[in-house]
This record gives sequence, C-alpha cells and structure tokens, in this order.
Amino acid sequence: MQGVSFKIPERSITALVGPSGAGKTTITNLIARFWEVDRGEILIGGVNIRDLSADQLLSKLSMVFQNVYLFNDTLLNNIKFGQPDASMDQVIAAAKAAQCHEFIVNLPQSYDTVVGEAGSTLSGGEKQRIAIARAILKDAPIVLLDEATASVDPENEILLQQAINALVSSKSLIIIAHRLSTITKADQILVIDQGKIVERGNHAELIVQSDSLYKRLWSARQQAQTWKIASTKPISLHDNSR
Repeated sequence: MQGVSFKIPERSITALVGPSGAGKTTITNLIARFWEVDRGEILIGGVNIRDLSADQLLSKLSMVFQNVYLFNDTLLNNIKFGQPDASMDQVIAAAKAAQCHEFIVNLPQSYDTVVGEAGSTLSGGEKQRIAIARAILKDAPIVLLDEATASVDPENEILLQQAINALVSSKSLIIIAHRLSTITKADQILVIDQGKIVERGNHAELIVQSDSLYKRLWSARQQAQTWKIASTKPISLHDNSR
C-alpha cells in the first residue's frame, strides 16, 4: 500500500472497489491486524490498534470473508462461536436475521446438525449466511465483509442481501464490494488500484467522472450481470458414409 489514508465514520458503509490484486483485501487484513503496517497507523476510536490486545481488537471486529470456515461441529456451536455464552433464543434470533433459520430447521437434526469439515455439507451461500449469523450474535461495532463473488440464484441473492442488511444495522461496515446493489448504497467508495486510493466519493459523484476507473468497473459489472449465452440454431449431424 502506498500513501493510503481515509476515515470511516461511525454507522456508515465504506465500499472498497478495484481490480483483482489492487489491495482491497490487504486493507481489511491490516485493519484486523493479520498483517502489521510498516509505516503510519490504524486508529479505532482514536486508539492505535497496536496498543490494543488481540482480545480487545477482536471484540471490536466482526469478519465475514468469502472463504468461510466452519468447524466440524453442530450448526448451533458454529453460530455460538461469535458469543459462546449466548442463549438458544439469541442464536435463533441471529439465525432469523441472517436468513438461515428456515433452512436449518429443515435439516434432520435442526441446529444440532453437524456440518462436516469446513462446512462441506452446506452451499457457499448457506455458509456465508451462517457466518453472518455468527457476526450478528457477536454484535461488534465494526464489520469487515468480503462479498461472495460467485453468482447465486435470485432467491439466494435476496436472502444474502437481507442478511447483510441485518448485520450492518447501526454498525460501521468496510466491505469489499462485488454487487452493484451494495456499491450504490455505500456512503463512501474507495477505488483501489496498485496499492493506492485513486478515486473516492459516493456512487453519484464517481459515476459522472468521464473515463474514471470507477466508471469502467461499473460498466463492466453491469455488462456481466446482463450477459447471456446467445441462442443458436440446432446442429444437425448426418452420416454420409452410407
């Protein structure tokens, strides 16, 4: 990262947008202190994160990444990982908010269903909604979220968006945004390229900038969402050997 500086207001949505390898994930890793900065500082509430213990920092953050890790344990215990002493009522409330209660209760053992190593028995969308339920239960003031890039059917798209909306209510959200609907709702958008913030603003401000990287990324994503395989005429095969 080079000369990166920005502020995130409380109870706001900051979207990180940019080409692959631009540095979006690096920013979230630095905030979570998975990596250390070699220059400058990261402050939460005016306090340098280096002055916080690991437990103090983690208590302020909820993280939902694309590669969700679930333990080879029950769904109940996987959700309670966000708050181990949570009651069953609290777990169910979090699952309902994350739009995963319905599919859980339809499983053979409901919340006592063991999901397998890394959640192998669940779809990608289901795993991310379980991770969101875990984060809702934790109720940390800052949320780091990497939206799933994989395309999902319209019903799951709606459920996932509803789960995200429940998660970020009254919280500060830093999101690596892949979906157009999320980007347009952001209070501020940081366009990252080659480790630098090259553009910043909200959607309305950035989209009118001619030949901006943001406008090119936006157009490419719009085209990707409307792309369809063209219909072709049926192919006829004839055996001419006779």
